Amino acid sequence: MKRLFVPKETDPFETRAALAPDDIPKLLELGFEIEVESGLGLAADFSDADYEKAGARITDDRAGALKRADSLCRVRASSLEEIALLPKGVLQISFLDPFHEGPMLNALAAAEIDAISLELIPRTTLAQKMDALSSQANLAGYAAVLLAASRLRKLLPMLMTAAGTISPARFLIVGVGVAGLQAIATARRLGARVDAFDTRPVVEEQVRSLGAKFIKIDLGETGQTSGGYAKELSAEQLERQRAELAKACARADVVITTAKVFGKPAPRIITAAMLEKMTRGSLVIDLAIESGGNVEGAKPNEEVTTEQGVRILGPINLEGRHARDATRMLSANFTNLITHCYDKEKGAFRLDDPDEILQGCLLTRGGRKVHPNFQD
Repeated sequence: MKRLFVPKETDPFETRAALAPDDIPKLLELGFEIEVESGLGLAADFSDADYEKAGARITDDRAGALKRADSLCRVRASSLEEIALLPKGVLQISFLDPFHEGPMLNALAAAEIDAISLELIPRTTLAQKMDALSSQANLAGYAAVLLAASRLRKLLPMLMTAAGTISPARFLIVGVGVAGLQAIATARRLGARVDAFDTRPVVEEQVRSLGAKFIKIDLGETGQTSGGYAKELSAEQLERQRAELAKACARADVVITTAKVFGKPAPRIITAAMLEKMTRGSLVIDLAIESGGNVEGAKPNEEVTTEQGVRILGPINLEGRHARDATRMLSANFTNLITHCYDKEKGAFRLDDPDEILQGCLLTRGGRKVHPNFQD
């Protein structure tokens, strides 16, 4: 029987767990023995008793559990110290940020640990139920609008009262991926007026279907990658984009930026000069802060106020503010991925199969970096 260990997250900003109690029976049915660290789900309101009732074994011996694990599921990557505790041949599944964590990737290969990176799961129809980036981005877009609603010093919907009419708040969503679309939908449900921009003209129909206005900027040739991500713009295209977006920012009460380029630092879209044109009390929320940020002056997990009174927020792990449902969604992604790549009859992961999903997200195998983007 394969032993699957799920440790408690140690990152101070992480509230999610890799596994929720509801999914434990599915993994037990595959033949796993589930061991979870005590306190795993407390930040998401899942007690040890919930996990135990579902069939997991609770342990306080984190180091011992790491040493005896056959496979490991966690949200954040293992530290270099914990990688040294893992036995050869163990499979770790987690977010690994491989483009920016070279030493960690080298350590995984050197320790002969097989590693799957959730960020690299292909964005295909078959892999949708395993796509953790999308499931969490969906929550981040929702959470960003609620954060804006709680911090903005005006109401979101239009109100007609005896004291006069209050105009609706105006949102600008920059980057219409999964997070951006959810932000549009949530802001519209709360009664705000929404403008949206993306370098990919193909998303205009989706924006309009949600009741928002799509801002068209002629940038020349743009598009998206085969994985659905926006392609990186040239310096000239970025300048043209900023010039037009500055006008939209000046009209907005809230700007939410979600723009990321896969495998590279987030593009700098909102500059200090653009912020100067915004009205006092406006909010800018940078959802790309963990990959460098879209907004000049934004700082991770801090609020920065400009001389003009514009407040810039750079929240980390925004989806973790709704930790219970974020954990449930992430747990479903983990469970679906394990189900897909585990051979129940053989009692082993089929990591060597020529499977599009597996080969798209498998980083290290048998002491080597096997993903084509990271091979030495």
